[in-house]
Amino acid sequence: MKPSHLDAILAQAPVLPVLAFDDLQSAVPLARTLVAAGLPVLEVTLRSAIATEAIRRIVGEVEGAIVGAGTVLTRADLDAVIAAGAAFAISPGATAALLDAADDRDIPFLPGVATASELMAGLERGLTRFKLFPASSLGGPALLKAWAGPFPQVRFCPTGGIDAASAPAWLALANVMTVGGSWMAPPARVAAGDWDGIAALARACAALRPSPT
Repeated sequence: MKPSHLDAILAQAPVLPVLAFDDLQSAVPLARTLVAAGLPVLEVTLRSAIATEAIRRIVGEVEGAIVGAGTVLTRADLDAVIAAGAAFAISPGATAALLDAADDRDIPFLPGVATASELMAGLERGLTRFKLFPASSLGGPALLKAWAGPFPQVRFCPTGGIDAASAPAWLALANVMTVGGSWMAPPARVAAGDWDGIAALARACAALRPSPT
C-alpha cells in the first residue's frame, strides 16, 4: 500500500516545495500561502532544530496541507517525524538501517539515489519510487531518460538544482512523478513576509507543464 499511497501524494502537483525553516513563525503562513496557490504537498527538511515543530504546526493548522519530512537520515529521525504527524518521509540517500526502519513503519518513504547501483539495491528490497539527488549535478534529465530503458518500472522525484526554467524538461520524462525545489519560497521573501510574491511564484509552479519533446 505504501508505494501507491506515495504516488497519490506526489501526483497532487508538479512541484514539491522543499522548505527549511529557521524561524518557526513563518512556517504556518508560508504553508498556507503555498497550499492556497496550488501546491498542497510540502517537504519540510530536518535541517534545523525547529523542523519537527514546524511539521507539527503545519499539520495542525493548515487545512489541505500534506506535509512530509525531508533529510531523514536515521531511525530516530523517522520516529520523530512520524510523531510530528508527517504524511511521508524523504531521505537524500539510504542506508540498510534506514531502509529497515522504513520497512517496519507505516509511512510512505522515498529514499534518495545517485547511481544505478543504489537504485538496484533499492529494487532488491521491492522499492520502485526514489528521489534523485542532487539531480542537476548528476547529469540532468538525460540521466533519467537513460535509466528509463533498464528500469522501466521506476519513478522519480528529482531534487537539487532544479528551478522554474529547468523543471519542464524534467517533467517531460515519463518516469518523473514530480520535481522538488525551493525557488518558489526565496529566503528573503519568506523573511520579509512577502506572501503575495511567494503566492505568484507558487501559482507558476502549479501551472508548470512538460516542455515539448
